[in-house]
Amino acid sequence: MSIKDEVNYLKNELSGDEKLLESAFKLESLYKKYKLPIWGAVVAVLLFFVVSTGMDALRQSRLEAANQALLTLQKNPADTQAKALLKEKDPALYELFTFSQAAAHKDMKALSALETSKNDVVADMSRYSVGAIAKKPVDSTYYKELSYLEEAYSAIKSGHTKIAKEKLELIDTRSPLATFAKLLEHTTLKAQ
Repeated sequence: MSIKDEVNYLKNELSGDEKLLESAFKLESLYKKYKLPIWGAVVAVLLFFVVSTGMDALRQSRLEAANQALLTLQKNPADTQAKALLKEKDPALYELFTFSQAAAHKDMKALSALETSKNDVVADMSRYSVGAIAKKPVDSTYYKELSYLEEAYSAIKSGHTKIAKEKLELIDTRSPLATFAKLLEHTTLKAQ
């Protein structure tokens, strides 16, 4: 290797080192300029993970306590301490448990109270159960087809076969109640 080649090689090496040093200085100046936002972002990310982990642990603890209270209530429905704990930890599950107990015992007072529930499913099922116990048709979102079937049966009993047919036509042919609807439809043919 000639001296000229060595000088060029050293120039290139120094130039590369120079560029590396220059970018290190730029990085340092950027760090000094944006030191607070960088550390703020790091702290925010760490804080987010700590808070989300804490919230998940708290949510899990509430669920476990609610589940334990529900298991206790399934064994002993009269346990007031477990009822209070379930109501505190998971109000929606408490309403569902209250509905199941009221429906099983045909407790009209409890079912009527649940008709105003914020949970649409519990409120609708309670309205339907009150109507079923009172033997009155009720417009239900979740029991719509069963409601149509009951309305058709009531119409057949009162001699209104045209109304009964209209209600039975509202039941989907793929519904589990379609067989009962067909049987009732045959009843309307015989009633004419």
